[in-house]
Amino acid sequence: MKLYTYYRSSSSFRVRIALNLKGIEYEPVFVHLFKGEQGEKDHLARNPQGLIPVLDDDGTVITQSSAIIEYLEETRPTPPLLPTGAVSRAQVRAMVNLVACDIQPLNNLKVLKHLGGPMGHSKEEIDDWYRHWINLNFAALENLVAQHGKGYCFGKTVTMADLFFIPQIWNARRFDTDLSAYPNLLKVEEALYKLLAFDRAKPENQPDAE
Repeated sequence: MKLYTYYRSSSSFRVRIALNLKGIEYEPVFVHLFKGEQGEKDHLARNPQGLIPVLDDDGTVITQSSAIIEYLEETRPTPPLLPTGAVSRAQVRAMVNLVACDIQPLNNLKVLKHLGGPMGHSKEEIDDWYRHWINLNFAALENLVAQHGKGYCFGKTVTMADLFFIPQIWNARRFDTDLSAYPNLLKVEEALYKLLAFDRAKPENQPDAE
């Protein structure tokens, strides 16, 4: 199994956590986003969007981190990353989508580069943009974790919600976001980083870290 990844990609970070939790050995193949390697011909053949991560499971190629993690859950179901019961699963997926749909797309590299390039915004304005979307959605996630969390984002065991949350709070710290208004999220962050699967997946612990 190969994972096309970049150390600071939050989407790749999610998948690394999932692979670690499930004990799946994989070969990382590094795609340097700031050098534009995601736009090269070979990579576009894997993913016409020119994005990472890309998972190659013995010739089966899966793109999009949510789809990859769902694929791993269906093909390697132990340990499970979704709770039992339709309602609980839907609630976890709602937390996943809060990050994957309402934060990350607005703050990914393509958007930030467009804000600073063609649109001419300053670094300070871009950083404010980034923090705005973090704070808007972390306020909601804080309330959801208060309702449903019992040590982790949802319940007493790690779920997909945690896999999406941790890369986002890592990036929030990179942009100097004030997180003091989110005590429940900070407790979950602390608990998750005690798990080897999360610590090993951190960007700074990757071979391509700069």
